[in-house]
Amino acid sequence: MKIHLIPASSAKLATLLCLFVLFFGTAQAQDSGGDWLIDGKSRPAEILKISPTEIQLRNGLIQRTFFLSPNPACHDFTNLMTGEQLLRTIMPEARITVDGKTYEVGARLNFKEKGYFKKEWLEMVETPANNFQFQDYSLSEITAHFPSKIQFWTSQDQAATGKKISFAYTHPDLPGLLLKVHYEVYDNLPLLGKYLTLENPGGNSYHIDQVVNEILGTVEEESAVVGKTTQMKKPHQLYIENNFAFNNSMNAEISAQATHWKSDSTYTSQVNYDYQTPSIMEVYPEKGIGVDLKPGENFQSIRTYELILDSYDRERNGLARRKMYRALAPWAMQNPIFMHLVSKTDEQVRTAIDQCVATGYEALILSFGSHINMEDNSPENIQRWKTLADYAHERGIKIGGYSLFSSRTIGPETDVISPVTGKPGGAFFGNAPCLASEWGLNYLDKLRFFFSETGFDIFENDGPYPGDVCASISHPGHKGLEDSQWVQINLQKGLYQWMNSKGIYINAPDWYFLDGTHKIAMGYREVNFALPRERQKILNRQNIFDATWEKTPSMGWGFVPLTAYHGGGADAVLEPLNAHLDDYRQLMMQYYGAGIQACYRGPRLYDTEETKAVVIGVIDWYKKYRNILNSDIIRLRRADGRDWDGWMHVDPNGKEKALVMLFNPTAEPMKKEIRLPMYYTGLTDQISIRQEDGEIQRLQLNRNFEASLKVEIPANGYTWLVVEK
Repeated sequence: MKIHLIPASSAKLATLLCLFVLFFGTAQAQDSGGDWLIDGKSRPAEILKISPTEIQLRNGLIQRTFFLSPNPACHDFTNLMTGEQLLRTIMPEARITVDGKTYEVGARLNFKEKGYFKKEWLEMVETPANNFQFQDYSLSEITAHFPSKIQFWTSQDQAATGKKISFAYTHPDLPGLLLKVHYEVYDNLPLLGKYLTLENPGGNSYHIDQVVNEILGTVEEESAVVGKTTQMKKPHQLYIENNFAFNNSMNAEISAQATHWKSDSTYTSQVNYDYQTPSIMEVYPEKGIGVDLKPGENFQSIRTYELILDSYDRERNGLARRKMYRALAPWAMQNPIFMHLVSKTDEQVRTAIDQCVATGYEALILSFGSHINMEDNSPENIQRWKTLADYAHERGIKIGGYSLFSSRTIGPETDVISPVTGKPGGAFFGNAPCLASEWGLNYLDKLRFFFSETGFDIFENDGPYPGDVCASISHPGHKGLEDSQWVQINLQKGLYQWMNSKGIYINAPDWYFLDGTHKIAMGYREVNFALPRERQKILNRQNIFDATWEKTPSMGWGFVPLTAYHGGGADAVLEPLNAHLDDYRQLMMQYYGAGIQACYRGPRLYDTEETKAVVIGVIDWYKKYRNILNSDIIRLRRADGRDWDGWMHVDPNGKEKALVMLFNPTAEPMKKEIRLPMYYTGLTDQISIRQEDGEIQRLQLNRNFEASLKVEIPANGYTWLVVEK
């Protein structure tokens, strides 16, 4: 590949800043001229009493202000990056249903106009006698919601920091019950967290039917005279995520089960004739809670996170979300190099461990179809796998295994019971055991015992609880249909949080990142791995491109079928490996070049010394550039089979500011002029760039922070470029 300098403007810094404001809005004018995504500037969280009756949470990027008397009312939620207000009106702080009766928390606005708010209207804020009444507030530092232990290579091990305020409320009709609304404002992020707790130190039991832990009267995104709530756009500045997410979509928005956008019929000045504008956002589990809070027990609601965005640009908003995950789920930034072993004997496990050592792999996972059974707690089985775990650990290799939960039936007394038929069936996967059945509770105990006794390091859970409800009234872990969903999902989270505290790494096909899991599939169609290798390569790159809008590289895994998978023939698999070295190398380079671990599923990593050398070469390359390869991806061009495709990793704080992966799907060598967007590298004037291990060349950036260059990409091949300051 040859790189040719393209003349660029010698614009001064003032011009660059003007252009930046043009492209990215007024965020930097509001925030002292910087860009929080790349400048590394400290923006500490603060909670300040700004007047005798007002308290404010802020960090230079966002602010949220509360009027305190006689009950807290949030009248201001400002995007300081753009100067825009997110709220159109005051809403209650929360709403809960206890023993069949619904109570609001905090104040409400007694004023007809709900399309905007003036501060002088605060005198009209009232607190109905039936509401929970404010007592006081307390301030503290943000602390972890559960313990976590880092045991694998990671791009980040620091958890989020910031400030927390807790508003305490009581109700005369609910003696002994203390309700707290907790807000967390984070350092260096336009992010706010919110959740609700109930403490019951008294002598009464309370039935918690439902908890709505967040209610926002938001500014509408668009004006539509006719249209339904589900048809209209939601506020683009407000990204909501919470830890009540499931359905195996591998996607955060589709997995979200507790975020509800609603219309507001009291907002009578809206444009929509039927009052259908989506202008209220509420967070709650649709099927309710249904649990009893007994004396001495505490309850914690769903945790809601509100990330404020400053742009319509998809890549920029994706970067913001990925930065949020790096802060909220640092455990998910671990990214061990692992193999997916299909084994029938212990000797095959030892051989695979030895091959991991020889090639630089760091972990081995016994795949589905292997001879491991974590549900067998017999002394013989525990000793067998402890011996193999010891063998791996003595050689510096972590070891894990696969366990199937859903898409199987245990028996009519243990499976989830359909509320429609009163019989097993109707689950997300057709049939599934109930996690709160006696079998399900034993399953959880057996897993804890297996990991505690064997020293296994990795858990791959296939089909964790995906929102199934259960109408059984005989299962010991739940009372009936009403509490079955809430109980099961919290049992699942409890297992994952326990494992995280022990340093056990978790692959799970549902969006449990905020509760301790580490990796999920990027998103794929399983039968695609039975297609010819040439098709797999392009489809895999499409999957990488599409899945990393919202995930960091460490959060997703891919798949490489070394042996037949879903019926794949000889043109789909890589075995014998030495006969398909070019495909093997490129499939590895695609995934490792994206910073993504794939499940290399088969009986071995290499079959000849030549194959071994190929694997070692790719792993050595990956480890050399591991930091930049685990940084965020900027999309360059999606694979379509017609032309070049590729992506670019960026890290404004790293030694390597960028690493570019380029691919040529055609049968002819390709010469192309490509513009690389350098803005998110933090470089503004010049860059040093080299092809692979070639000579460094200096390139000037144009006024759009782009480097223009000509590249040569080999036929059916790839190349990479490294950018430094």
